[in-house]
Amino acid sequence: MTELEKCMAGEFYDCHNEIFLNLKEEARRLLREYHSLRYEQKEEKYDILNRLFHQIGTNVSVGQPFICDYGMNICLGNNVSVNMNCTFVDCNKIEIGDNVLIASNVQLYTATHPVELSERLTPDWNMESGRYFCRTCALPIKIGNGCWLGGGVIVLPGVTIGDGSVIGAGSVVTKNIPANSLAVGNPCHVIRKINGGKCNV
Repeated sequence: MTELEKCMAGEFYDCHNEIFLNLKEEARRLLREYHSLRYEQKEEKYDILNRLFHQIGTNVSVGQPFICDYGMNICLGNNVSVNMNCTFVDCNKIEIGDNVLIASNVQLYTATHPVELSERLTPDWNMESGRYFCRTCALPIKIGNGCWLGGGVIVLPGVTIGDGSVIGAGSVVTKNIPANSLAVGNPCHVIRKINGGKCNV
């Protein structure tokens, strides 16, 4: 397997491999161009996001500033609003459905490392190897249709948030959240169900 294939399979991979450095360089170039645009330059913004992301639907807005690793692993549905100062660490897939609100300062993290130090350190690492000194893997994040993530929410690797769920501001989502749930806290937990329903938009 290539390092990119290992990454997408959720296995340990060398995040300093040339393929990732090249992808980051291209993403940074597009983001610099994106951040240079004025608020009202919506068509130009959409064009850049269309080149940056793997998939983008209609009626999508992404506030400035916005940070991502590669962009190529981000999929946005229709009617998605990402407010300012959000960070998407898209080492693996980040899939966001239709009719989704993502408030300011939300952070979506797909990258992770082993908890035990002996497992986290790269075996036989040295400065000349060119590899990263610790082991890294990445797990996908999925946010369903009709979700709303409040300000400052953090979503950890491998988490799925079910359709229609609302995550309260400042929550840290460490585990999957079922559909049509109101969930809050650190760690985030469901406090009640929400009446599901189809959006008329």
